[in-house]
Amino acid sequence: MIVAIDGPAGVGKSTVAKRVAKEFNLLYINSGSFYRAVAYKHLSSGKPQENEEAVVSTAESCKFSLDAEDGKLLLDGVPVEHLLRTPEIDMASSAFSSIVAVRKIVNQALRKAAGTLDIIMEGRDITTVVFPDAELKFYFDGSLEERTRRRLRDYQDAQPFEAMKDEIDKRDYNDKNKEFGALKRSPDAIYIDTSYLTIDEVCDKVVQKIFEYTQLKGSGE
Repeated sequence: MIVAIDGPAGVGKSTVAKRVAKEFNLLYINSGSFYRAVAYKHLSSGKPQENEEAVVSTAESCKFSLDAEDGKLLLDGVPVEHLLRTPEIDMASSAFSSIVAVRKIVNQALRKAAGTLDIIMEGRDITTVVFPDAELKFYFDGSLEERTRRRLRDYQDAQPFEAMKDEIDKRDYNDKNKEFGALKRSPDAIYIDTSYLTIDEVCDKVVQKIFEYTQLKGSGE
């Protein structure tokens, strides 16, 4: 079974997906980590960010795998997830993910990581491009202000509220205006506005839908 979740930054996709994964014994995969890993490797190399060919070359050189014990992303065999949550990497990964060749490289890596396993994957175009035939699709949304507040809690080196708000707004624009793999709601995705919901409440909604699906599938309907 594939459960796919899309939505902009700060709507709680990662937190909810991790909890739901434990509830149903699914492998959790954060597609954004793959793009952040590309950005991390490219920024660490000192190569120019504006050179698309160099960015594509970096993406092609990335060897993605998942830790057998906890499912966390390994880049070239090394754990990197703890290094990927910075504003600089967020912005670079958003820009790099606008490059069609990079998206195709990452999409192939995502499908390979999923294999034939039961998974829950979240990102920007999982329901529309990566797994358009997923059994269950969700689209999380939320107000810019609330997403900014949540995002500020994710970083130790918090920026001023307005600066973070502007960054998220710019990223939203980038994500929704990509040539390939733009953030958009799949017509068959279940829409959840998380603005005024707790994480527990969002989890409950997702869990209920998965439970209903598994019950229906089990009955053969």
